[in-house]
Amino acid sequence: MESPEFTEEIDLQKYWLVLRRRWLPATGVFGIVVGLATLAAFLQKPIYEAEGKLLFKPDRSSSLTGLKNDIGELASIGDKSNPLSTEAEIIQSLPILENTINALALRDEEGKPLEPKSIMRTKRLKVNPVTGTDVLQLTYKDTDPKVAAAAVNKIMELYIENDINTNREKAATARKFINNQLPRVEETVTKADAELRKFKEKNRVVVLQEESTEAVKAISELDKQIAQLQAQLANLSAQSESFRNQMGLNREEAVAVTSLSQSPGVQAVLTELQKVQTELAAERRRFLDTAPPVVTLKRKEAELSNLLQERVDQVLGSQQNVAVKNLQIGELKQSLTGEFVQSEVQRSGLSNQLNDLYKTRAAYKNRSDILPQLAQTQRELERRVEASQTTYETLLNKLQEARVAENQTVGNARVISMAQVPDKKAGPSKKKYLAAGILGGTLLGLVTAFLLDLIDKSVKTVKEAKELFGYTLLGVIPTFGKSRKTRHSVGNLEGIVSRIVARDMQRSPIAQAYQMLQANLRFLSSDKQLKAIVVTSSVPKEGKSEVSANLAASMAQVGRRVLLVDADMRHPSQHHLWELTNSMGLSNILVGEAEFNTAVKNVMPGLDLLTSGVIPPNPVALLDSKRMASLMETFSKNYDFVIVDTPPLAGIADAPILGKMADGILLVVRPGIVDSASAKAAKDFLGRSGQNVLGLVTNGVMTEREPDSYFYYTKEDYTMPDSASQEQANLDTHRAVERS
Repeated sequence: MESPEFTEEIDLQKYWLVLRRRWLPATGVFGIVVGLATLAAFLQKPIYEAEGKLLFKPDRSSSLTGLKNDIGELASIGDKSNPLSTEAEIIQSLPILENTINALALRDEEGKPLEPKSIMRTKRLKVNPVTGTDVLQLTYKDTDPKVAAAAVNKIMELYIENDINTNREKAATARKFINNQLPRVEETVTKADAELRKFKEKNRVVVLQEESTEAVKAISELDKQIAQLQAQLANLSAQSESFRNQMGLNREEAVAVTSLSQSPGVQAVLTELQKVQTELAAERRRFLDTAPPVVTLKRKEAELSNLLQERVDQVLGSQQNVAVKNLQIGELKQSLTGEFVQSEVQRSGLSNQLNDLYKTRAAYKNRSDILPQLAQTQRELERRVEASQTTYETLLNKLQEARVAENQTVGNARVISMAQVPDKKAGPSKKKYLAAGILGGTLLGLVTAFLLDLIDKSVKTVKEAKELFGYTLLGVIPTFGKSRKTRHSVGNLEGIVSRIVARDMQRSPIAQAYQMLQANLRFLSSDKQLKAIVVTSSVPKEGKSEVSANLAASMAQVGRRVLLVDADMRHPSQHHLWELTNSMGLSNILVGEAEFNTAVKNVMPGLDLLTSGVIPPNPVALLDSKRMASLMETFSKNYDFVIVDTPPLAGIADAPILGKMADGILLVVRPGIVDSASAKAAKDFLGRSGQNVLGLVTNGVMTEREPDSYFYYTKEDYTMPDSASQEQANLDTHRAVERS
């Protein structure tokens, strides 16, 4: 597992390589920014900054219910909702700036009247609160120091004047408002008093609390009296019940019997009736009922009975059936009857008195039940009266305060520091401009470099190629760069350098790289010796033809018989590399127009070249033929190694067709040429066609742009051995690649 330090080093190296790849545009952006900053530094006119300060106190004339005239009191307003910021905005408002411009005749650099928007846009005027205080600091910048000081003082003067006028307007508005409200509030007070008075009169309210206390006491006293009367009534009821049981009469009958027994008229008729009834009884024992004496007595009895009933009705006042035996009672019974009647009278009186007490208690109870509601209503009415009276009194006081505030000449702010004419320049110095330009140029240059690298979707390094394809890296071919090392490595040759480096510059790093590649191919498989390979690339211009030619030359230099076949019948290039004609080649052999022995050319010891020949109309048909397969078998038998140069994989099936006839495919990748999308498409194409991909060769690698060191050589290494020790050198280079 990698350590954090190693990971960080890799990331930094990656960023450094981005800068090395994009140093030219980054340097250009840096130069432009620094140049502009330098130009601005020398064209910048001297700027002077004047400063003034205002001290603020609370604005108490803005509230109609809190109007004060605390002139001279400088209370803190830090606990309110950022009032200094509000005042700062007022100072920078359009009217104050316009009046300042007109009063001082301020002009811009072109001599035109200064615009308020220009002042704010260029930040000539700044208004900032002093931390922890109620002070605002005003600064104004101008090329003329006197104008800067005059502008600050004029702005403060106009602000204070505007503040005083604003306070007066607020006070006048408050006074008018209060004058309009006073009659309404006074009417409200009168109405509330009238409602409270009517309520007390209607509900007979004096002091509800005392009345409630008295009602509780009265109910308690009545409960005691009721209890006493109930006890007395119970005793009388018991006596009456006893008399009733003894006499067998109820109260009405007892009263009637008493009245009749004490009536002379009733008693006289009753006595006469009793006498006639006695005589009638005697005569009936002597005579029949039809006898004249009996009839006379019966008639007389009936007359007396009717008369007795009339007398009873007269005494009782109504027709009541009273037994004759009860019309005349003895003294004892009469005494009992009197006591019974007297007891009933007392009981009736007590019952009436008890009913009166019940009614009185119910009245007190009803009154006490509504007392809480009456008290609540009274409190509400009293609160209305109190609130309206308080409002009325407050408005009267505020009216006086508004009149005083309307005439005041002191605002909410005062100048504590007038602006003085500055004697030192304020703006940034030339050094600061240059420093800012260098810093900005550096940042923009870095952004440009990384942005260009982000937009560039090409494969940039050998490491990216390995990660993208996932194939074994068999060789890394450097390019002729502009670095000191590379110039020295090629011997500072002038003019056009040969593209067959392995033949013409055998001691160069590029030739060494091809020797490393051929050694890696030689030791790639221990089971089966490679005899024929196909060389292709993802897209054109990756140098697969140069790689094929130089690889063939490197193999020939170590004593192997090599055949290089140019099978790119679309854009053949081997005859250009070896400076030959292409009048006869592979296509001519495939169509039967030539024989191999007449078409093949020996270009260097151990290396034969078969050019593509005349370009056919349908290369795929020729390559995907039995004749081509037979030729490949013949080539492998007659040569130690066969290298077939084929077209790129971009939409062309030539390489996969020939790859099936060879032992495998060698894929050439050139950083900066192939993009990731084309590389992925090529890899998918090879995978779908079932090709045996031997490995990867990165061509045209700029060593100074690589994060890993794939080459190790010094000045002394350029003199390479020409003896048989070349094989050992190849083995050593192969191991070096494996370790990398």
